[in-house]
Amino acid sequence: MMTSMMASAQNTDLKTHNYEVMKNLEIFNTIYKNLDMMYVDTLDPKTTIETGINAMLRSLDPYTEYYPETKELKTMLTGQYAGIGALVKYHLGKKRVVIDEPYENTPSARAGLKKGDVILAIDDSSMVDKDVASVSSKLRGDAGTTFVLKFQRPSTGKVMTAKITREAITMPSVPYYGIKDNIGYIYLTSFTEGCSKQLRSAFVEMKKAGIEGLVLDLRNNGGGQLAEAVNIVNMFVPKDLLVVSTKGKIKQANHTYKTRVEPIDSVMPVVVLVNENSASASEITSGALQDLDRAVILGQRTYGKGLVQLPMNLPYNAQMKLTTSKYYIPSGRCIQAINYKHQGGGYKETIPDSLTKVFHTSKGREVRDGGGIKPDVEIAADSLPNLVFYLSSAGRDSTEVLFDYEVDYLAKHPNVSPAADFTISDADYEEFKQRVIKSGFTYDRLSDASFKSLVKTAKFEGYYDDAKEEFNNLEKKLTHNLEKDLDRNKDMIKKLITSDLVASYYYQKGAVENGLNDDKAFKKAVEIIKNKEYTSILAK
Repeated sequence: MMTSMMASAQNTDLKTHNYEVMKNLEIFNTIYKNLDMMYVDTLDPKTTIETGINAMLRSLDPYTEYYPETKELKTMLTGQYAGIGALVKYHLGKKRVVIDEPYENTPSARAGLKKGDVILAIDDSSMVDKDVASVSSKLRGDAGTTFVLKFQRPSTGKVMTAKITREAITMPSVPYYGIKDNIGYIYLTSFTEGCSKQLRSAFVEMKKAGIEGLVLDLRNNGGGQLAEAVNIVNMFVPKDLLVVSTKGKIKQANHTYKTRVEPIDSVMPVVVLVNENSASASEITSGALQDLDRAVILGQRTYGKGLVQLPMNLPYNAQMKLTTSKYYIPSGRCIQAINYKHQGGGYKETIPDSLTKVFHTSKGREVRDGGGIKPDVEIAADSLPNLVFYLSSAGRDSTEVLFDYEVDYLAKHPNVSPAADFTISDADYEEFKQRVIKSGFTYDRLSDASFKSLVKTAKFEGYYDDAKEEFNNLEKKLTHNLEKDLDRNKDMIKKLITSDLVASYYYQKGAVENGLNDDKAFKKAVEIIKNKEYTSILAK
């Protein structure tokens, strides 16, 4: 009797739901027909309806997205597109789109394009006064098609042309791997199709060379394909172990993913580097290795994305990415940090620590859900001084002083020391500092803004007059001095310039290799492996 009553109630709820769907779709359809027929101006149906679709999706979660007749989703999932393989940017001073970074072994690199080259025309189409989106669209196309690029080299002012054939460009998932202090290091940028094979090949090569441990770097890795994460975990843990499961509203969304083959190595120490931008598949990988007590996780708490998306084809070559389920790692925890509510147009709420639950790793260590992967060893991220932020933020200052200095440096130094050893000298930095000062470079100082706010508050509350002398003394100490600020932040700015330049000489892999010299997280990982802390951490 009770079962039949419950079934009847469910049928009633379903009928009500279906009625509401049909009713509201009919209302939407009628509204648009009336707008199209009677609105005072002629509507663009693509723009108007797409706006409605995007507004509807914004009420759900930020990962359910619509892609109208575009290859963007495929590029995100596979890391592939057809073009020349270069990063471009808009130069405010020149008011032109310029080459920022050619990628290794791509048409742009083979054509001899360099950082700073100004794009003038593509075939017969002028690119003068075009924005980045317009130029990028022209540079991309079908693989095998050829065009003539007209550009100007800033160091000489010479206008040059190059005949370039577009190719299928695969963004490197593993831009660098190598051995330092007998510890293997692999930098994985994304979980695109085939990345596990690249990572496997790198690890096997270094394992044959006799490494005593591995550092897997997932910092700033926003994730990608779940299957690739499972394959990577399988490299280090035995066959038939649960890696992740997904649970959704419909049965088809429920899946269990286990390791399918024997591992390459189930005993070598592994340290995984993560930060607040490590998300999705990065959290599956690091979380599963943590739950299975197979790796030490080091860095900052991860992003907390426990939602799974399914790519879907739509009519007229459109696509969408649809959130269908949540994922759960081996301990049973879901690490989604935010609940998305759909009432009233949608809002979100962060799960408070008091509502998170305790789970346990395979060896009994306590771990929690509800807020990303908390590292076994936490290391604070380096803060970016405001001056450095403004120098490195493209388009924030019309002088483009940092970019132009780097372009001039490349022209003056055709060859430099190997990537691992390269750094700009103190004399180079002094030249850069003087260029910044002469350029009229300005930036907002947080201390100045905070001081003005404090003065305003003190006056409002009546304390200012009594403390006027102290305020005047503090204001003098906080007086803006660009030269002093450039000296104070010298080491960090030198690292910034060095990183940009080494990428121009040795591409992405050179920049990563060079960055390890001052990478405190990597150094701590090496220390954990070499000083035998690894075993004691996993035994806690």
